[in-house]
Amino acid sequence: MIDTNSHTGARPSAGGRIAALVAAGVLALLALGFLAAGGAALWANGQKDDEGYFSTGTDRFSTSTYALSTDQLEVDADEASDWVLDHDRFGQVRLRVTPRNDKPVFVGIAPTEDVEAYLDRTAHATVSDLDFSPFHADYRDHRGGRPSTAPSEQPFWTASAQGSDTQTVRWDVESGSWSVVVMNADGSAGVDAGISAGAKVPFLVPIAWGSLGLGAVLLVSAGGLLLVGARPPRRRPDPAQPAFAAA
Repeated sequence: MIDTNSHTGARPSAGGRIAALVAAGVLALLALGFLAAGGAALWANGQKDDEGYFSTGTDRFSTSTYALSTDQLEVDADEASDWVLDHDRFGQVRLRVTPRNDKPVFVGIAPTEDVEAYLDRTAHATVSDLDFSPFHADYRDHRGGRPSTAPSEQPFWTASAQGSDTQTVRWDVESGSWSVVVMNADGSAGVDAGISAGAKVPFLVPIAWGSLGLGAVLLVSAGGLLLVGARPPRRRPDPAQPAFAAA
């Protein structure tokens, strides 16, 4: 006999519909998050300057001591992630320093341990906190005397520049602990300079498009699950009605 009550397609049960709807909602939220992140990254990419850097404004930093330095900047990388920190992929830091007095300025980036050894007995100030809206800098003062030598005479600088006009230093990001130092080129007291910091982040565009692509995939998946959840539940056969059969 041939059963004419055969199913043309499987329909989800009530529990399956609920699970599909819940999963659709979760995927939709994730999709919106990735789409928003990708859009924000593309917007941010459009804010770069002519040299491709994201840059702060020029703000005033000053101290009556002999040097300004930053707290150590930690850049951690293991062997598996070293490629991320390659400057061709991950970025470069740019500092622009303009003297606000009549003294030539020096700016350098070096390993923190070398900077600490150089400034160990020197009166200097460390920038401990920054606010940019409005701009405000807090300093931590360290007692000491005059530096033993002018900063340019030290051999440990990874990148440095000095002069009487605006000085620009570009540094390829490397793993380790680093510090930035701004001084008068002759090592005298009373450092006063306008400083602008910038960063080149070439991986931003791939991340933006990757986030948008993933968001689109998740959104399509959410739509598919929503359709599954919206289908009417599977009907169970009524035992009170006889099934039609043909011999």
